[in-house]
Amino acid sequence: MSYTIRNAEKADKDRIMQIYSSARRRMAEGGNPDQWGNVTPAEALVDEDLEARRNYVVCRGEDICGVFALFSEPDPTYAYIEGPGWLSDWPYLTIHRIARDDSSRGVFNAVLEYVGGFGKDIRIDTHRDNAPMLHILRSKGFKECGTIYLANGSPRIAFQKTAEEQARSE
Repeated sequence: MSYTIRNAEKADKDRIMQIYSSARRRMAEGGNPDQWGNVTPAEALVDEDLEARRNYVVCRGEDICGVFALFSEPDPTYAYIEGPGWLSDWPYLTIHRIARDDSSRGVFNAVLEYVGGFGKDIRIDTHRDNAPMLHILRSKGFKECGTIYLANGSPRIAFQKTAEEQARSE
């Protein structure tokens, strides 16, 4: 299946919220009810992402089937990390709030190919109970770097894939 990725528009918001709702349900059913709870990402955060042009949609034809936020500035929650530490201090992109609809597979692969095209390190984090995401990150060559803490104190397992590693895996 071929996907395209584009900046999200305000007109996409309802579909984005549907995808996030579906992802929250799948997380809860899969034993991960705490990562996003019942409201994360909140509508106000989606609005903020849209306004800042850091929200992207993954499309199959004209249909939106995935969403993610992409940050190019340093992530403040990544300033402190417990454990081995980051693989490098090179400029990096951060993927946040990635989700897909119930019928799509391979969305993460499309996002990784898209983000990898920028030639920078990629950082991402996830909840310890998010077994599907932990599996895909490890299978795609991301290295576990330690534990970071969100602003509310919630721990997340942090991963990084260097630009050099991405180039080797192409």
